Amino acid sequence: MSEPLKIIFAGTPEFAATALAALLTTDHPITAVYTQPDRPAGRGRKVQLSPVKQLALEKGIEVRQPPTLRDLSAQQALAALEADLMVVVAYGLLLPQAVLDAPGLGCINIHASLLPRWRGAAPIQRAILAGDRESGVTIMRMEAGLDTGPMLYTLKTPIHADDTGGSLHDRLADLGAQALLACLPGLAEGTLQAELQDESLANYATKLDKQEGLIDWSQPAEVIDRKVRAFNPWPVAQCRYGDKMIRLWRCQPLAADIAAEPGRVLRTGKAGIDVATGQGLLRILELQMPGKRAIPAGDFVNAHSLDEVVLT
Repeated sequence: MSEPLKIIFAGTPEFAATALAALLTTDHPITAVYTQPDRPAGRGRKVQLSPVKQLALEKGIEVRQPPTLRDLSAQQALAALEADLMVVVAYGLLLPQAVLDAPGLGCINIHASLLPRWRGAAPIQRAILAGDRESGVTIMRMEAGLDTGPMLYTLKTPIHADDTGGSLHDRLADLGAQALLACLPGLAEGTLQAELQDESLANYATKLDKQEGLIDWSQPAEVIDRKVRAFNPWPVAQCRYGDKMIRLWRCQPLAADIAAEPGRVLRTGKAGIDVATGQGLLRILELQMPGKRAIPAGDFVNAHSLDEVVLT
């Protein structure tokens, strides 16, 4: 059995904290944790610690939060740790070549996609939006390009018909932790073989934008449903109801041969609100009015008349 690896961990959100928690169950010492600087968040704009920082502090691990790793001083401080490996998970800062070269075994990344399918910032949501049948995680060696490094280990999971961005995120976070622990022995022993990515299969998963969440009722019901699921829990799909914007949290596409104006409400009841689309019906199951909590659509129709209403 190989000696434990001295590891630097770099990550910021909950997805990364799941991997850090898994690392803490091993014999590999974590010499330092890098995470993005504390920033205000939420309605109160209070400064919040990242999930990774919170976990590191609980475990007594040194936390470093440089605003950039481009500075020579930051690079020298990282190199002085003399780590064997750097594990990077949704860190949010670019790693210059000097940082990539600092650990003896280089830097590896847990990416929430079956590379090279979705490179970039939002692979989980883009997979759902595209109607992919499966997703997964890839452990790759990091290089200067964005998510272009050779692949070391993958784990797959199906994308279910009711998966949201949130549910798939949580499942992939757990898979990422499993994959990381599975590949560490091979990395330490030098037996893990890397596989180059097929550039012809690569797609770029651009960062989500709130404007993308606006519903286009002329699209097929299945496409709109994928948007609703992908954008749950953020930024949440929206449409206009009269002079208000409502948020759609859960929907269900229904096959139907209809000839109605897209966006027109055709039926309402306890089961939900059936809306005409460019192809088929979309049943709204859960929605949210501005300033209110999310409620079942059946409760909404008890208090609102939707006769002759066209959502836009």
